[in-house]
Amino acid sequence: MPDTLLLVQMLALLLVIGAFAGVLAGLLGVGGGIVLVPSFFYTFQTLGYGGPQLMQICLATSLATIVVTSIRSVLSHHKKGAVDWHILKTWGPGIALGALAGVAVAASLRSTTLQGIFGILGIVIGAYLGLGRAHWRLGTAMPAGLPRAVASPVVGFLSVLMGIGGGSFGVPLMSLYGVPIHRAVATAAGFGLTIAVPSVAGFLFFEVSAANRPPLTVGAVNLVAFAVVIAMTLVTAPMGVRLAHAMDPKPLRRVFAVFLTLVALNMLRKSLGW
Repeated sequence: MPDTLLLVQMLALLLVIGAFAGVLAGLLGVGGGIVLVPSFFYTFQTLGYGGPQLMQICLATSLATIVVTSIRSVLSHHKKGAVDWHILKTWGPGIALGALAGVAVAASLRSTTLQGIFGILGIVIGAYLGLGRAHWRLGTAMPAGLPRAVASPVVGFLSVLMGIGGGSFGVPLMSLYGVPIHRAVATAAGFGLTIAVPSVAGFLFFEVSAANRPPLTVGAVNLVAFAVVIAMTLVTAPMGVRLAHAMDPKPLRRVFAVFLTLVALNMLRKSLGW
């Protein structure tokens, strides 16, 4: 049986993490995974869990929460007619294949390597959030044919290596090709589902050393973190939405971009052993 005090400590930390992720998701429209992965990492490390597979646990648990939040988000956006089902149907298969490839690669890497990957990609996302402009364009329509066949697996692959859904890469990609932002956000929620479902299925069969495994972990998915974060985000995400309507979120996006960049730099620093 897991130690009761340890479970209480985990629960307290995860309640705070889930609340924070939910507010950010509602306020800024960013996926929770970008916050959850480093939060899980520091939480489990603080509680004494480490080893070469810690990042896999963080990635898998974050992706498990995205299965639930993406379903809820897609249904909500679909009722408003905001989901572009053509983009989702044509890009989804490639994204899912990329996600499976991401699981296979992530399973073979050490935690420090995954930290470095998260750090580098986190800096890129932070730079786009802070410096990106709505008028930037790479084209007037989403790529098809060979460009789509190459780009769609890359979206799924990189998302799994960061433990995030479709928003961080999908929304900028669609915006750069002229998809209206509300439609891009809605469709990216569907990207998240095609990323999370196959990757979580793969991570459930991932073996983690018992000595380095937090209590109640199945494969690489920690059930305590999954349940607590889902419960808290369902409560706090609507609060973030109300805050977004009450204030201008643009300056807050820049503040979050700085915060994310600092977190990513710290992850990169740790991966290099500094």
